Amino acid sequence: MKTVNQGQQPQRASDMLGQLVRFAITGGFVTMLYAIVYWPLATYVIHPMAAFVAGYLVALTTGYVLHSRWSFRGHGSRDDIRRTTGRFFAVSLVSFALNGMFTWVLTGPLLHGATWWPLIPIFFFTPLVTFALNRLWVFA
Repeated sequence: MKTVNQGQQPQRASDMLGQLVRFAITGGFVTMLYAIVYWPLATYVIHPMAAFVAGYLVALTTGYVLHSRWSFRGHGSRDDIRRTTGRFFAVSLVSFALNGMFTWVLTGPLLHGATWWPLIPIFFFTPLVTFALNRLWVFA
């Protein structure tokens, strides 16, 4: 029977805490980048849903590079880049759907809110979902 070294548990918690901190820094940067692209476009140039797509494409490409090389470095296998990339983009579709829903509901025909309203759940809710999916599935 295999015994668990009690010294391993704090290491795992420490690893996850490090990933969470790196994810928060990277995710915060990527989300700010999204907001910098989305908000002026949505407020002054194009429909909020079109601005959402433009901001999302910028954030997606930047996020993949930063998360795969820094946020989740040393976690899981990087041997199958096609698998990891495919899963990252699947999680990105979940994020895309969430953020699109927030944008449509808050600025669209239901609430007619200000263009900055969707940034609140995009900053606070979506990152929790994507961290869990990236850690447990993409970079596992």
